[in-house]
Amino acid sequence: MKRIQYHQYGGPDLMRLEDFELASPGTGEVAVKVRFAAINPIDWKLRSGVMKIVTGKVFPRAMGMDFSGTITAIGPGVTRFKIGDAVFGLARFKESGALGEAVITREAFLARKPDNVSFEDAACLGTPGVTALNGLVDKAKLKAGQHVFINGCGGAIGEAAVQIARMLGATVSGSCSANVMERARSLGVQNVFDYRTTDLSKIAERFDVVYDTAATMTVATGLRMLRKGGVFLDLNPSPGKLIRSIFDRRLKPIIGAPRADILDHVAHAAQDGKFRIPVGEVVPLSGAIRLIGALEAGRKLGGKGLVAMD
Repeated sequence: MKRIQYHQYGGPDLMRLEDFELASPGTGEVAVKVRFAAINPIDWKLRSGVMKIVTGKVFPRAMGMDFSGTITAIGPGVTRFKIGDAVFGLARFKESGALGEAVITREAFLARKPDNVSFEDAACLGTPGVTALNGLVDKAKLKAGQHVFINGCGGAIGEAAVQIARMLGATVSGSCSANVMERARSLGVQNVFDYRTTDLSKIAERFDVVYDTAATMTVATGLRMLRKGGVFLDLNPSPGKLIRSIFDRRLKPIIGAPRADILDHVAHAAQDGKFRIPVGEVVPLSGAIRLIGALEAGRKLGGKGLVAMD
C-alpha cells in the first residue's frame, strides 16, 4: 500500500508517496481502507515540526487527518464497529496517516457514515465538525438566543461553526473575504463583514461568543468584542495564551479533541441535511502532493481539497 510521508520535519519538498506496511490495530483501534481523505492546514503544520514535542522524532512520518472509508479489521475491545462498516472521522494525531490507502485509528475517532451522505462529503466533516463543537459546545456552552461572531466564516471550520451555531439556536455574524460573503449569508450569517476592509475592533455590536476560526485575530480584539460574561475562542493556541487563560476565563484556546459523541452528533446533522462542508477539488493520490503544496502556498479552492484513493 502507499501513503504520503516524510523523513524529516520541514517544507513541502520533503513529502513523498511511498510504500508502507499497515500495522495491526491495537486495543480500541480499527483499520480502515480509505476512500477519500481531506486536506487540512494541520497536515503541513505537523510536517513542518511545529508540534514535534508531541509527534516525536521517529521517521518516516505519515500525513493526513480526515478521511472516509470502510473498516477492514478491528482490535481487541472494539464494540462500536464491525468489519465492513462505512465510517468517517480522524486519524490519531501523533501518527496521522489519512493521506494513504489505509490507516489505523481509534474507534472513538470515528462515526458511521450515513447512507445518504457520500464518501466524498463524509471525508470533509471530521476536523471542521470536531473543532466547531469543541469550541461552541465544550468551551463556550453556547445557548439558544445568544449572538456569535465567527471570524473566517467562509473557511471550512468557519462554515462548520456557523452551521453548528445555527443548529443550537444562536444568531450568527461574521467576517470573511468578499467573494464568499453571499455563501455565508446563505448559511445564515446575519451580518457579514469583509475582513480586508473592516477593522473588527471598531464593530459596535458586542457578542456572547467570538470564535476566531481563521486564527488571525489578536486576543485584545477578540476580548474587546465580547459582552459581559462572553467568551473568546482562540484557534491559535500558544503556551502564553494557555497560561493567560487560567487567569482570564474569557479566553478559551481551542485544541481539537475528537470524541465519539461529537462525531455521532456531526453524523446525525449531516444525515439530516443540516451540516455539510463543500468540496473544492478532487485529485488522485498521485496528485496529492502537488495539491497540498499549492494549498500551503495560499491557493484557494472554495471548498475542501480531497484525495481519492481508488
